Amino acid sequence: MPDSTPAASRPLIPLWLALVGALVGGAVLDAAFPDIGWWPLAFFGVAFSLVGLIGRSSWGAVAVGAVFGASFYFIHISWITRYLGALPWFGLAGIETVFFALGSIPIALSYRWLPRLAGGRWARLIALPALVAGLWTARELFMGSWPYTGFPWGRIGMSQSESPLAQIASWTGVSGLTFLMVFVVAAAIEGVRVVRRVGIRAALPAGVVAVVLLVVPAFPTTDAGSYRIGSVQGNGPAGYFDEREPYGVMRAQLDATEAIIDEPMDLLVWPEGGIDADPLSNDSVAEVLDRLSTRVDAPLLVNAATARGENIYNTSMLWEAGADNPLAIHDKSRPVPMGEYVPDRWFFELIVPDLIGLIQREYTPGSNPPFMDVAGVGVGLAICFDVLYDDVIWSGAAEGAQVYVFQTNNADFRDTDENLQQLAFARMRAIETGRSVVNISTVGTSQVIAPDGRELDGLPAAVAGAMITDVPLRTGLTPAVIAGGAVQVALGWGSVIALLAAGLVLALRRRRT
Repeated sequence: MPDSTPAASRPLIPLWLALVGALVGGAVLDAAFPDIGWWPLAFFGVAFSLVGLIGRSSWGAVAVGAVFGASFYFIHISWITRYLGALPWFGLAGIETVFFALGSIPIALSYRWLPRLAGGRWARLIALPALVAGLWTARELFMGSWPYTGFPWGRIGMSQSESPLAQIASWTGVSGLTFLMVFVVAAAIEGVRVVRRVGIRAALPAGVVAVVLLVVPAFPTTDAGSYRIGSVQGNGPAGYFDEREPYGVMRAQLDATEAIIDEPMDLLVWPEGGIDADPLSNDSVAEVLDRLSTRVDAPLLVNAATARGENIYNTSMLWEAGADNPLAIHDKSRPVPMGEYVPDRWFFELIVPDLIGLIQREYTPGSNPPFMDVAGVGVGLAICFDVLYDDVIWSGAAEGAQVYVFQTNNADFRDTDENLQQLAFARMRAIETGRSVVNISTVGTSQVIAPDGRELDGLPAAVAGAMITDVPLRTGLTPAVIAGGAVQVALGWGSVIALLAAGLVLALRRRRT
């Protein structure tokens, strides 16, 4: 018979202990990400959150979620203070905390409603954990897309770049990996709660999914040969507030390129902002690029701020001596709010005029695909934080990318965890798509990553250097690329609809009685 007694949805622990657990849990979850990177801690961090939400009222869920969210985000993105100070840190971490807190209400409601609607043992062990995991995933998807372009920086699945679980992302995408990880935790919690009545079988759902996470290999893509790529980390004055002479960043890239100038290569890559002038309008810079392409006897993939009409773009360009340059361009599709442009500037100037006044850049979002055909080799692109957005990465693979180049500029976050966290995202993208990634930064850390996530080559942070790497090419699309969007819709919207349906059924039952 279904267990419809109130005990199934009562709080496991008092509110004060749940708040303490949330404070600890947020810090534990952060430790699963770089620079600490102890990936199993992600499961424990999620457990701290869920145990505190079981049986909680809506306001109690907000309190627990707010403490957990603040503990996690204020630690996780503390690198924002490196140049910009405490105010942007409080602003971004604060809004993420609010969203995390509000997103805890549906999870708490699922723990209150579903046992009353379907209190059977297996419903508690399978349906309830699936609903909880789906709602957690839905919250991640919302926070990663709104407001403006969102901030998908703290996704649970992204914490697994160094773990054996990362290969699951090639099948389900990062959102699917988040879902499965939270399911394991929620199912384990319910297994402990019903173990006296079910026995060892209570561990079956969590155990089966855990085994799947550990033993399923990455989806195999097809070997398509190799491509010899030179990549340069100039370590120049590339930060927003760095003092520099005209063309100082480009000179740094040129100097670092000298180490590989005589090496044979198929493509030479410079990082985001590697050229501190617009080669589309500056003839002297264009001539420098022509001469460099001639010297290395290969096309260049470079990046600069470019102007077209009244709009300014963050642009990657394919450049080759003797051609009608640029041969191809890609403009960054999601400029960073409050970094590369100020949305609703008039409003924020009313609140913090001095800080907003420092942000002079107003980049326009690009609309061209993140892909270039380089002499028959498909190269997928992501400029800096665009690596966070699933659709940008999947679009490049769908267009025909056989390898990825991620150009980034971490100079504003030197000596922080930011560049290591972003590098972990790049590694996850390699595994998710089954393709090599050349992640090249102005100041590091730069790496060439194999399709299985292994480091093939690298440059440490804060040094000038260059790499020549024979990078594996791959063809074929992983299930994550083909169906990742559908997985997100099914998990995100599906879980929200399921919760609303459960609430409606319970409301109708109350009306009848």
